[in-house]
Amino acid sequence: MSKTANVVLDRDAVLNARRLVIKIGSSSLTTPDGGVDTKRILFMSDLIAWLVGRGKQVVLVSSGSVAAGLAPLGFKERPTDLASLQAAASVGQGKLIEAYNDAFYRHALPVGQVLLTVDDVTRQSSYRNAFRTIQRLLDLGAVPIINENDTVASNEVRFGDNDRLAALVAGMIGADAMIMLTDVDALYTKHPDEEGAERIFRVDDIDALEVDIHRMGSNIGTGGMETKMDAARICTQSGIPVFLTKTSLAERALRGEKLGTVFTAQKKRTPRRLLWLEIASQVAGSIQIDDGALRAISENRASLLAVGITAVHGDFEAGQPVEIIDSAGTAVARGLPNYSSADLSLMMGQTTYQLGETLGQEYERAVVHADVLVPVRIAALKGYA
Repeated sequence: MSKTANVVLDRDAVLNARRLVIKIGSSSLTTPDGGVDTKRILFMSDLIAWLVGRGKQVVLVSSGSVAAGLAPLGFKERPTDLASLQAAASVGQGKLIEAYNDAFYRHALPVGQVLLTVDDVTRQSSYRNAFRTIQRLLDLGAVPIINENDTVASNEVRFGDNDRLAALVAGMIGADAMIMLTDVDALYTKHPDEEGAERIFRVDDIDALEVDIHRMGSNIGTGGMETKMDAARICTQSGIPVFLTKTSLAERALRGEKLGTVFTAQKKRTPRRLLWLEIASQVAGSIQIDDGALRAISENRASLLAVGITAVHGDFEAGQPVEIIDSAGTAVARGLPNYSSADLSLMMGQTTYQLGETLGQEYERAVVHADVLVPVRIAALKGYA
């Protein structure tokens, strides 16, 4: 079977998806001088209205708030200091959502603005609140328009770009597919303008790709092709296929033309709670384990017991996410412990029998049960989570 034929089959998962997350970048929404490109906004509203009319639910993750605020504030290019970026986002977010509201009004579709911070997807209570809000908007027939809350995010605590945000939202809401719209028509082996660049129609294993993507990006947005690969990795490992193409080609691609690049999904979808734990949770500390415990949790999928713990780092309570690290200090898993760091300092190294004898029966449980213990597979959010 030809490569093109495979693309058609793989694209079916995207074309037939009922719940879609569409991510569009700043460079696809703004004019060269930084203003909102109303024609592109109208194009997106027409595209999404067409999809909704076909019975689909669509969540739009839209960049552009900072870019839209540059020209009104007199910036000739994107500033680098945090205060100016937040000021531009404050002005631009209003202009951006106003443009979307006017565009979708033509289709009698209400829009709901949802601004998220890292805390909203790293703290479980906030994560649930964000999910409920987006779910309710979809139930009511509205189009949620999501962006990072740049006006309050700091350089130290932020997603870094909306590609990762879109991937986390896709996992949060149980999306059937994610579509990334950008300023290139597909993924290439190197910059499309370079001699010998070849289009990649299908990606089954992102980590096995041999591509040069460091030059693919725009001077308006914060993300490039590298962050899109990170986002695709998050989605596909969560059972969500990803389709990447140029914004202007989106409708043709969604009507079935052989365009863009498909990233195939793993068959087994990670449960939403474990997705949160694996790639979105902010850890409160770490538990260091010996080689025997490492083999037990990695090879046998066993629960973590106190006897295999060699050190406890940080100050955390029972139920707060922690990182499990090996003897070299490398993160190997994340989990929700049944005990606080103070308790674990007393328990580590002891067998279940010894714990019962010295501390009581309530200490005879696993430290981290296998059901809430997930391997660390995604390094894309290091520094963001």
